[in-house]
Amino acid sequence: MEKKALGKGLSALIPEKINKQILDFKPGDGIINLKITQIVPNPYQPRKEFDAKTLQDLAASIKEKGFIQPIIVRKQAEGRYELIAGERRFRAANILQYNEIPAIIKNVNDEESLEISLIENIQREELNPVEQAQAYQELIDKFRFSQEKIAQAMGKARTTINNTLRILKLPQKIQEYIRKNLLSFSHARTLLEIGEEKEQISLAEKIISSELSVRELENILKHKRSFGDKAKEKKRHAAVGSDPYVSAAAEELQHILGTKVRIIQAKKRGRIEIEFYSAQDLERILRVVKNK
Repeated sequence: MEKKALGKGLSALIPEKINKQILDFKPGDGIINLKITQIVPNPYQPRKEFDAKTLQDLAASIKEKGFIQPIIVRKQAEGRYELIAGERRFRAANILQYNEIPAIIKNVNDEESLEISLIENIQREELNPVEQAQAYQELIDKFRFSQEKIAQAMGKARTTINNTLRILKLPQKIQEYIRKNLLSFSHARTLLEIGEEKEQISLAEKIISSELSVRELENILKHKRSFGDKAKEKKRHAAVGSDPYVSAAAEELQHILGTKVRIIQAKKRGRIEIEFYSAQDLERILRVVKNK
């Protein structure tokens, strides 16, 4: 039987394992109306981009219906509270110039703070791929998480985590396109197949200007690879026939060995390629060489 979707509230945002951790109150946990001025931003907030229009829409919804769910904070020194989850609600409250906001107070460390914030944003699908990758990297760098542990915490496959992290290998210009939703995650992953940074950026700009699909991008790369292989082969054949003496030597060897022979000449050295078509043919060539 298919599992029924969770309802609204925190359980709709956070996987069951983490949801239990958040809602399983410890001494010091609780729900309270906090003054906006008491709340400080979360230094581990994975989300960097906040759309002004959607914040205005959220503010209008809160003004009409109130807060459907509280923000999550942890206590700091001097009566301050650090925001863990609910940055958009907090920003909307500021837009509305509210003095207070409902909050759940949690006793968590830095690692748990980032994990909760990351999970809430991902479950809401509010993080773009670059923000996700940066948050995963922060878990690895600051808290020594492995990709396996991140996958478990996020409820995702390890290959998904690995593919997301690879986005950070792309040039900053392309990462900015992804942040602005000009390039999709699938486009980004395909661009990683290209080794040259300039070519990656050039193709990224072509994707945007021509509105290329991922399939069209894959076809372009396939054509480039095919063209590149043909160019290399042509160059190699040109090298074979560039020197009359080398060409004559290749022809003489072909006549002696009874098979195709290539002599590849470089500036100071070269190599001889002798083709054979079976184990028996190789033995025949070896006999000819030994007899000579």
